[in-house]
Amino acid sequence: MFLSGVKQLGFRMQIARLGTLTGKVETHQDVIKTGHRETDVGQYEKARSFDTIPGPKGVPVFGTLFQYTRGPYSVDFYPDALVDRYYKYGPIFKETIAGKTIVHIFDPDEIKKLYATEGKNPHIPPLLETVKMYRKYRDMSPGLGNVNGEEWYRLRSSVQKLIMQPVSTAKFLPMVNEVVDDFITRIYKIRASMGEINNFNFELSKFVYESSTYTCFEKRQRILNDEKGSHTDKLISCNRAMLDLSTKLKFQLPFYKYINTPTWKKLVASEDFFYRFGQTLVDETVVKMNELSESGDLKNGQYVFLSYLLGKRELRYKDLSIVTLSMFNDGLSTTAPSLVWQLYCISKHPEKQEKLYEEVKDLSEKSEPISAKTLTRLPYLKACIKEGFRLFPIAPDVTREPTKDIVISGYQIPKGTYLSLNNNLLLRLPEFFSEPNAYKPERWIRGDSTDPIHPYVVLPFGHGTRMCVGRRVAEQEMYVMLIKLLQHFKIEWNSCEEMGRKYRTLFTPSTEAKFKFIPRE
Repeated sequence: MFLSGVKQLGFRMQIARLGTLTGKVETHQDVIKTGHRETDVGQYEKARSFDTIPGPKGVPVFGTLFQYTRGPYSVDFYPDALVDRYYKYGPIFKETIAGKTIVHIFDPDEIKKLYATEGKNPHIPPLLETVKMYRKYRDMSPGLGNVNGEEWYRLRSSVQKLIMQPVSTAKFLPMVNEVVDDFITRIYKIRASMGEINNFNFELSKFVYESSTYTCFEKRQRILNDEKGSHTDKLISCNRAMLDLSTKLKFQLPFYKYINTPTWKKLVASEDFFYRFGQTLVDETVVKMNELSESGDLKNGQYVFLSYLLGKRELRYKDLSIVTLSMFNDGLSTTAPSLVWQLYCISKHPEKQEKLYEEVKDLSEKSEPISAKTLTRLPYLKACIKEGFRLFPIAPDVTREPTKDIVISGYQIPKGTYLSLNNNLLLRLPEFFSEPNAYKPERWIRGDSTDPIHPYVVLPFGHGTRMCVGRRVAEQEMYVMLIKLLQHFKIEWNSCEEMGRKYRTLFTPSTEAKFKFIPRE
């Protein structure tokens, strides 16, 4: 298999001695300190049985699968079907699709209660079962999202200081600034006469890929200067295909787990191309670092990302590889579409955009980099991003598998039940937000808003110790990109069509973004 690894045990010791981003070795208790409140046995026995949870009735084996493949619903708009079911069955219901039973929860107080029972090691089902299966098939590390318990803790504790703390992610800011500046230059270059950009969604994906690979490998791919179709274009297309095909398999009987179905073969081909190319970047960089180390030319602070991971002796080489490859794979799946929606929101609300411009215009000269200190002085930008995530979350839900029998909404929930915590609907309910469909960043600014916001309604990166590990990196990229774009351009929405979203396990824009970038004086 192509994830062969590179021999570097002695090299690991040298990297560790460099002390890049090092700190004391943490125990499990240092990372997670929480009490686990198990459901009282008597309370569980008194609760209504699991079988009495309401929900749509399907047919044997298939469940409600045909309601999505033949109508009245569509896989593309699966979360909209859940909204219909919420109004029909209430804040908790269960549904079986292609043999898998899911309990959907829409009550933020019950979600809060669930989080309080989780203990030290919250368990989650894999976001994409296909990814977990593929990585096992190719003898790859499963990655953080596909393991639980001590294996999850081992991986999580190895990377959290590197990419989950602002002081650490600030080390990547110079690289992000450089790539954003190149993206701005590209916008000037490829704008049509009226300011439009063709295939803008893809252009943002190229930015995210360039930024992520530069952060991980400290080597520019220079794809923002590439006018023609390239290896990277195929890489980005493979990332999209991985989500498309995985979602398609999610709404089929799982024959792919036992035989090589046509859809599974296509998925494997896309994953193979993506990870083979990415693994080459990992291996080449580690070899280069090894050469520099042996010659005494490897400097402290050089190759920050991989130096840190190589210094973690508890990480196998294939763990290091999958953590690194997930940085740009997940960025393509999440940061790129999130930026599209953030720009859509501010382009549709010029008065909010102008207020945001007033905040960022004098932060620095257009050509100067954005510093970590600057990012602490942007309350309105952060409010805009929070509001953008409220209206356009990247994920329709947060998932859990309780490790103990619990009671939710008065019903017995046996351990191991697949739970879907559906914040997506709550984000646009008047019970939680005044004018829920309006774009109002002011609701997130203390002193400007009278809206009390339930803390368990808006969780774009998840909650607790299972929160998205790439949150700080993604936020940093979005901050710098939005600041620089607004310093250079007034941004307008150039279409009569509204920007919608499609379900691909995560959300993705339903149409091509039609922005006009008008240079500021």
